[in-house]
Order: sequence, then C-alpha cells, then structure tokens
Amino acid sequence: MIAFDRPGNATLLIRLSGNWTIHGERPPHACLLDQIASTPLIRRVTFDTTKVTGWDSSFLTFLIKLLGECGTRDIDVDKDGLPFGVVRLLDLATAVPERAGARREAGEATFTHNVGSAAIGAGRYSVDTLAFVGEVFTAFVSLLRGRARFQWRELFLVMEEVGVRALPIITLISLLVGFIFAFISSIQLKLFGAEVYIADLVGIAMVRAMGSIMTGIIMAGRTGAAFAARLGTMQVNEEIDALRTVGIPPVEFLVLPRMIALGLMMPLLCLYADFMGILGGMIVGSGFLGVNAFEYYTHTREAVGLNDFAVGLFMGAVFGVLVALFGCMKGLQCGRSASAVGTATTSAVVTSIVGIIVATALITVIVTVLGI
Repeated sequence: MIAFDRPGNATLLIRLSGNWTIHGERPPHACLLDQIASTPLIRRVTFDTTKVTGWDSSFLTFLIKLLGECGTRDIDVDKDGLPFGVVRLLDLATAVPERAGARREAGEATFTHNVGSAAIGAGRYSVDTLAFVGEVFTAFVSLLRGRARFQWRELFLVMEEVGVRALPIITLISLLVGFIFAFISSIQLKLFGAEVYIADLVGIAMVRAMGSIMTGIIMAGRTGAAFAARLGTMQVNEEIDALRTVGIPPVEFLVLPRMIALGLMMPLLCLYADFMGILGGMIVGSGFLGVNAFEYYTHTREAVGLNDFAVGLFMGAVFGVLVALFGCMKGLQCGRSASAVGTATTSAVVTSIVGIIVATALITVIVTVLGI
C-alpha cells in the first residue's frame, strides 16, 4: 500500500499502490507523519502512483493532510507523480486559503464566554433598535414636511386590517375578561354583602388598565406577528432591496402606514374592549349575583372618571406604537430564509409583549406619582 525510498539525501519518495478508496484498506495517516518526522534533512517529497488501481475523495483527504504537514515543516511537495485528476482536484482545493476563524472550533463554551456573548448581543440589539427608532423618527419628520414616500391608500387598507377585522377576537377576549373579573371579585365581596361594588372594580380595572393591556397583547399576537411575517417575506424575496434600489426608503413606504394605522386604531379598540369588559361584568352581576342592571350602570358611571379613560387611551396608543415598531423592525431585520421569517415573527410577538408589560409598569408609576 505504501513504501518509502530515498533517491537523494534530501528527497523522500513515497510509493503508493493498491486501492485507495473509502472501502479499501489504507494505512493510518500517523504512519506517514512518523516517517517524515523520523527522517532527517528532508526538503522534498515525491510520489510514485503507477501501481494505484483506484482512488476517490478519501485519497484526496489523505494527500491534503500530507500537504498540510509538509507545509508546516517547510518541505516542498512534487505532485508530478500523482494522477492527473488528483493534481487538478488538489489545485482546486488549495486555490483559496482557508479564511482565519472559518473553522468551527470544538469545545464547550465557558461561562465567561457565554456572558460576554450575551452582553455583546444585547449591545448590538440596543444599537440596532435605536438606529431603527431614529429612522422612524426621520420618516415622521419627512411625512410632516410632505416629503415622505407614503401611500394613503395603504394606510386605509392597514387600518381596516388592524381595526375592523380585529373586532371579533377583541369582543371574545374582553367579554371573558369581564366575566373573570366579576366572578373573582364576587368571592370576597360576598363576605361583606357588597356584590354591587363589582361594577366599580370591573369598570376601573377594564377602563384604566386591563382593556388596553389585553388589546395590546391581542394585537401583538395578531397584528405584530403579521407585520413581521409580511416584511420578513419581502426581505427573503428581495423586495426590500428592490425598493432601496429605486430610491424608495422602506421605512417611509412600509413602516409609516403600519405605525400610524395601529397608533390611531388602538385607542378605539381599547374603548371597545372597555365596553365589552364592562358588559361582561354586568352579565355576571345581573345574571348570577342578583345585581340590578340599572344599579350596576349607575355604580360604573360614578366610579369611572375621565382620568381613567384618558390613562387607558394613552396606554392603548403607546401599545399600538410599540407593537407596530417591534413588528416592523423584526421584519426588516429578518434573514434570507424561511426559518428566519419564523424566528422574526416569534421575536416580534415576544418583544412586543415584553414592551407592553414594561410600558404598563412605567405608565402606572408615573400616573400614580402625578395623582392622575
């Protein structure tokens, strides 16, 4: 299979014979390396392959390892004795040197490496988010100045999609949330014979916070995911690149209609969700707890003030902007594969929900400090 000869003082002749395929018996690569290491003053390696009966890619792998070892020891390799096809494939394999860092290093990442990678990723994500927010702000300024590439027809279509078509799911969820609040409140209020105050609890909870929060979460899962999937698919199909090529900013043409539409429709959807939640509480109070419907209405009107409505509508508008912002941002930052679209969609929903919860906490603290 393999033999060695010394035709000169500084030359090592490697004689190869037999079948050099993946199914044939080949000597271990360490045998050849040991021979080179144990033979002093070798400056040139030649081959004799006249007795080789067959070869495949395993033969090339064997030779590439040999060439790498010879290159490490500064030994010249003469390929003239190799088959012509082998020489051509070796030239192709070594035509472009391996890029530094391209080979994946084996081994388990340390805790420090994981923490550092997470910190770098968080920093890059923050920079990308701030850059996208800056682009959106610039696009809004261009819109106010009348210079934005903006289609009003697209705005009305998106408003219909995020508004009217979202009413069925908002009706169901808000009605059930009102049911749940009424039943939970009745557990403690029955102990004091104060079931009528269910109207106060349900009304304030729905109008001030829960109506806007539930609407925001619904829109994050329904509309935010749709924005990310649609823009991500456009990114995969290179439609975003086509817009940039013809000089149309994607943020102005695609993001602005969606942000304006959702920002305008969210307060209206929150009002509708508030009404349905209060209606759900009234159904429970009148049908299961014996509270008169007119009395329920009177208590709700006395408990809920304009400040509560203002807080809820403001939170709804903020949630609409956040859902549209994160949905569009994830879509435009999507990769070039189908799996990347799925990842962008999931990330948009998760990021939007987290943003809604954080914004709710901040707004609640602010309005409490201000006494609103």
